Amino acid sequence: MLTETPPIRGVMRRFNKHVLNPAMMHLAGRKHFYAAVLRHTGRRSGRHYATPVVADRVANGFIVPLPYGTDVDWLRNVRASGEAAVSLGGHTYDVVEPEIIDAATAGPQLSPSRRRVFQAFGIKRFVKLKMDRS
Repeated sequence: MLTETPPIRGVMRRFNKHVLNPAMMHLAGRKHFYAAVLRHTGRRSGRHYATPVVADRVANGFIVPLPYGTDVDWLRNVRASGEAAVSLGGHTYDVVEPEIIDAATAGPQLSPSRRRVFQAFGIKRFVKLKMDRS
C-alpha cells in the first residue's frame, strides 16, 4: 500500500467520492465532456460500480491518473478482476490488463497539455488499461 497521499488529498478524496463524483455521473462518459466513466465489479461483493475518472486515450487503450495513489477502491476492483469498461466521448470500450505506471512512462504517451496539468498536481502514478481485442 502506498502512503504517499498527503492528508489534504485524503479529505479531497472523500469529498470527491461522496459529493463530486455522484454529481459528475450525469455528464461523465458523454460526448464533449472531459471525464470518462469506469465501470467495474466489486472484488468481494460482485456488485457493479461506475466511477467518473479522467481517462486519456492512448495507443492500445487508456491512461488514467491516480491522484490519490494506488489504494483506491475502483483500482483495487479493476486489478482484482483484470478488466473493466471505459465510457468516453459517447463510446464504451472494454479494457484489460491494468498496469500501474509512473509519470516518466505515462508522460510521453500523453498530450503536452495533460502532462503539464498532471505534473502541476504532482501526480506520480497512473494506470494503463489496454483495449480488449478479443
